[in-house]
Amino acid sequence: MRRALLIFNPTAGRFPSWLLAERAARILKNHGWEVEIERTIDGDHITSLAKQAVQGNMEALFVVGGDGSLNRALPPLIGSQTALAHLPAGTANVWAQEIGLPTLNWTRWLALEHSAHFLAHGRICDVDVGICNQNPFLLWAGVGLDAFVVHNIEPRSRREKNLAIVQYAAQALWNARKWEGMQLRVQAGSENVEGHFLLAVISNIHQYVGGLATLSPDALLDDGIMDLWLFEGKSISGTIQRAWDLWSGGHVQSEHVRRIPFSQIVLESDTDMFVQLDGEPAVVGKKTVIEVLPRALRVLLPTKTPQLLLIEPE
Repeated sequence: MRRALLIFNPTAGRFPSWLLAERAARILKNHGWEVEIERTIDGDHITSLAKQAVQGNMEALFVVGGDGSLNRALPPLIGSQTALAHLPAGTANVWAQEIGLPTLNWTRWLALEHSAHFLAHGRICDVDVGICNQNPFLLWAGVGLDAFVVHNIEPRSRREKNLAIVQYAAQALWNARKWEGMQLRVQAGSENVEGHFLLAVISNIHQYVGGLATLSPDALLDDGIMDLWLFEGKSISGTIQRAWDLWSGGHVQSEHVRRIPFSQIVLESDTDMFVQLDGEPAVVGKKTVIEVLPRALRVLLPTKTPQLLLIEPE
């Protein structure tokens, strides 16, 4: 029998999740899983429970929560035989959107049960993880405007999370009025770039901005490569234009946006940088070192995904 630890974050997302987590666990048990359930207290407790799952030789750690909860579970799971599995109950749930799981909302109360059903007989795959100044991330690392917004709106109450996308957009526009960008020096292998940028995003997945835009259309989770996207600009008009480019997909061809694939990269600035990792604020100084750990994390994926995610799909 496959063994798993299921943990749920009672403060994640828009809805109380304890009853829904128990219903999802029942689905897993009906499909042959032996499941233990634990309620999390805070981010450090999520990390501690992930370590407990690894030490207990669990086949999977099911996280009922959002992208931030997944991020806090990463450190003990990297390099282990315990797979990370997502039962999406967070605010944006971009990882769930990426891999094709239904997300919990006002019209989809059975989403966690459906996700549990899809993952009960899912496939375990090895995917890349990013390390930003020794802090891991699965989805993205952002430097600049998006990180500035995250630092200003987190943590949020459940009432605020019900307006997540609206709030984020409003905060982004408000902060863009006074955000003049940053001077960055970038070193990726033999390539060196210096310039003034509104935003720098390291992406491991296709989606961005709560799943509303496709940032890296050719992203693969297991190729040992991530993309750095540099968005030029110094003013509110430049911010609006880059935002339109991103939402329309025009950023891929824009002369004001640059993509740098890398396995290791160094970002330096003359001032302290605002950084977000998987949508959570992080403390970083004037220098950021990011490297890709190839296929360092086991994840549980549905049998079918909405797009190509792996070099070797099976």
